[in-house]
Order: sequence, then C-alpha cells, then structure tokens
Amino acid sequence: MILVAVGANLPSRFGTPLDACESAVQALEGRGIRIVARSRWWESAPVPVSDQPWYVNGVVAVETVLSAAALLAELHAVEEAMGRVRTVPNAPRVIDLDLLAYDNQVLDSGPALVPHPRMAGRAFVVLPLAEVAPGWRHPVTGQTVRAMVDALPADQEIRPAKERPKEPD
Repeated sequence: MILVAVGANLPSRFGTPLDACESAVQALEGRGIRIVARSRWWESAPVPVSDQPWYVNGVVAVETVLSAAALLAELHAVEEAMGRVRTVPNAPRVIDLDLLAYDNQVLDSGPALVPHPRMAGRAFVVLPLAEVAPGWRHPVTGQTVRAMVDALPADQEIRPAKERPKEPD
C-alpha cells in the first residue's frame, strides 16, 4: 500500500485550496501514478497552531512502478509545477504532497523517509487515512490506524470539508 497525503491552504491559479488538491490528484494520474482509493476532503487548523488559513487535506492510495525515491521526486515535481515555493517549515502553501507510506518499507535516510515521521500525531493525516486504509498498520510502531485515531491530541481542530453542490448534467 502506497499512501500520499494531499493538502493546501492558499489560493492559487488553480482556484481554492480544494481546487488545488483536486488538480494535484489529477496531475498524479498523468504521471504514471494510479489512484486506487481516496478519502473525502477535510478542513483542518494549521499544526502547529498559527494565524494561517485552515488547510484542505486528504489521503490517496496509489499504485506505481516507481521506487519510493522516484515517487517522491514526482510528488515534488507536481508541487513545483503547481507553484509551491519552499520557504520555512510549516509555511502556508498552495499544495503539499507527502509520501506517507510505501508498502511496508522503512526508509530512514535519503530523500524519501517512509513511513512519514510525523504522520501518527496529525489528525489531518490520520482521519483521512482511516477512510482510505482502515486496515493499515504502521510498519515501525505496529500501531493500527484505529489506535492512531484514538491517540490523536484533542486540541487539533478538523472537520469534513463542505461538499460542493453537484453540477447539473
């Protein structure tokens, strides 16, 4: 199971942060990365707490023949193509694509760190992850997704994003 987190909190040429997240998922599909499952979109307060706008977040499960490092390079290429500029950690962003897990691999050096080192304590990752891969187990800690959900800090604000009205056919 290969898992990717998608998030944004700034408007961009793609529109709202939700539009940017949708565009990023579409861009992945155009790069030989097949989306096999996706969560609904969630809105979450920034972590750590700041005066930034709230984020839109989700998780997708993907299939690809790319290695973890090559997949991470593709994620970064999509971010760059969408206008992400890396400044300081936890800065607002037009798009953020994080490689959460790559099968049961544990990579703790090099460009791809998997599983993502901070994923378990972040509601904006764990709650969408529970929708996409409820049976997934952290390959380092052995923790189930349910256990990660139960251990989330109570102070993280998150809610399902409002669904857009359906376009008429």
